[in-house]
Amino acid sequence: MSTLIAETKAIALLEACRREGILLVTAESCTGGLIAASLTDIGGSSDVVDRGFVTYSNEAKHDMLGVPMEMIEKYGAVSKEVALAMATGALAHSRAAIALSVTGIAGPGGGSKEKPVGLVWFGLALKGQEPVAAHHLFEDKGRASIRMAAVNTALDMALSALETKSA
Repeated sequence: MSTLIAETKAIALLEACRREGILLVTAESCTGGLIAASLTDIGGSSDVVDRGFVTYSNEAKHDMLGVPMEMIEKYGAVSKEVALAMATGALAHSRAAIALSVTGIAGPGGGSKEKPVGLVWFGLALKGQEPVAAHHLFEDKGRASIRMAAVNTALDMALSALETKSA
């Protein structure tokens, strides 16, 4: 997926947040800040993007977002439970009203039969609503491809949530 696609989606998400009058926060693991970067690459994004957490290690997820270590040990960092906890933790540690989280296995190593390379969990939390999670198993076309696919999917997820909210 091209960065042009991500740029178009990032612009649309920033505009949707402006219409709603809300700030956005990201909590990223396998994407290492690429979602926040795609948003802040757009001029004027500072009126919408509150902050971005890069929580690559389990300790960072715990220290910065409040994800319980017991949860990470029980379900693994790449799980629905951790993606949801990352999103809700990002909301709690920011001024934002919408949070996106991503945790996955971008490869080339680190995968297993149960959690293969390309598995990515996404979390989305909107203030006042139950957080939601989704997962995708992206084709293993390499680390950069998986990470870019995750960025595009996260942006789509947020756009869809805001379109539903304002409908």
